Amino acid sequence: MEQVPRRVGIVGGVRIPFCRNNTAYAEVGNFGMAVKVLGALVERFGLHGQELGEVAFGAVIKHASDWNLAREATLSSGLAPTTPGITTARACGTSLDNAILIGNKIAQGQIEVGIAGGSDTTSDVPIVYSRALQQRLLAVNRARKPLDKLKAALRGFSLGQLKPSFPGVAEPRTGKSMGDHCELMARQWQVSREDQDRLALTSHHKLAAAYERGFFKDLVVPFRGVERDNILRPDTTMEKLASLKPAFDRSSGKGTLTAGNSTALSDGAAAVLLASDEWAAAHGLKVQAYLSHARVAAVDFVHGEGLLMAPTIAVPRMLAEAGLKLQDFDFYEIHEAFAAQVLCTLRAWESADYCRERLGLAEPLGSIDPARLNVNGSSLAVGHPFAATGARILATLAKMLEDRGTGRGLVSICTAGGMGVTAILQRP
Repeated sequence: MEQVPRRVGIVGGVRIPFCRNNTAYAEVGNFGMAVKVLGALVERFGLHGQELGEVAFGAVIKHASDWNLAREATLSSGLAPTTPGITTARACGTSLDNAILIGNKIAQGQIEVGIAGGSDTTSDVPIVYSRALQQRLLAVNRARKPLDKLKAALRGFSLGQLKPSFPGVAEPRTGKSMGDHCELMARQWQVSREDQDRLALTSHHKLAAAYERGFFKDLVVPFRGVERDNILRPDTTMEKLASLKPAFDRSSGKGTLTAGNSTALSDGAAAVLLASDEWAAAHGLKVQAYLSHARVAAVDFVHGEGLLMAPTIAVPRMLAEAGLKLQDFDFYEIHEAFAAQVLCTLRAWESADYCRERLGLAEPLGSIDPARLNVNGSSLAVGHPFAATGARILATLAKMLEDRGTGRGLVSICTAGGMGVTAILQRP
């Protein structure tokens, strides 16, 4: 008899405040942030000493020594040391991917409960040296005699070999940064600078209002003396945003992406607890919402498609599988990598030509109610530690659905490499 998939419940999530890089968490690193957020989740849900089915935790920018960050952080989290951990990475979709991974295992009965999350830093980045110097050091290590080691160290040496190499932000296939690619998207979809700035302004104001009414009280755990995301600018205005110069296209006079309408480089971590109904009930915990559907997609950005447009493809495929329309949601959480990316996505779904020619649909997906979009602010105001954003969004959306009592939410996250990760949360 074929097994019926079980429901995947989101019990809740926590995160630390997200901070601009090289500020509050400059010396903490992924491990320290991961331990803090996992420990906070353990504390909140009384998981001390318990063995969970899996901890799936990821990081995009990490050191080689963090080869299994998830397992090491789990061992310091307060969970039973018999809890397995797996480390993953799919750029900005990492922790949403981890929730899908954990959710699939719960749905199939492989585990009863697990944690999904991510941590990322652009302050503590891995710095490597030239391949020539690496090979030289390996030759020194292989040499047996002191004289041979000296010869291997000095033969053909040049000071240029000492030049460090920092992690790149450009797409390896195109040499363009994510911002460069998004500028091209903004031109293709005719997204104005003013519209981008207005979306950024709204994100800051929504986030500030959510903090003021106490929405994040049980979601954000203070860390290193920080209680709120330090990128948040409640007092920003359209005039202030308009005064900023283009951040990517600085020479053509046509650049529209700025530091104000693009996500800042950030440090932070977030995690969510997922479980079966049976496990949650047995432990006296309530399910906030259910992870019901998920989908990933990719685009051929090397040959002209917009780098960050993959969610426009994943979402309609997911909607078809769920038997839903784009308008059948109470909340929409579209990751604000750039204001332009969000606006391009919305315009694509409204475009009859795009939906017919790229998505194979008879009619456009249509518009969504702006009042339902990122209602508590999103990445432009919160920040975007790459691997942590998905878990942040899931925890926020699950709480929103619990507060509402019923409803459905759509999650859409674009990623580097021309991919997208999407999901549906619902509360019966």
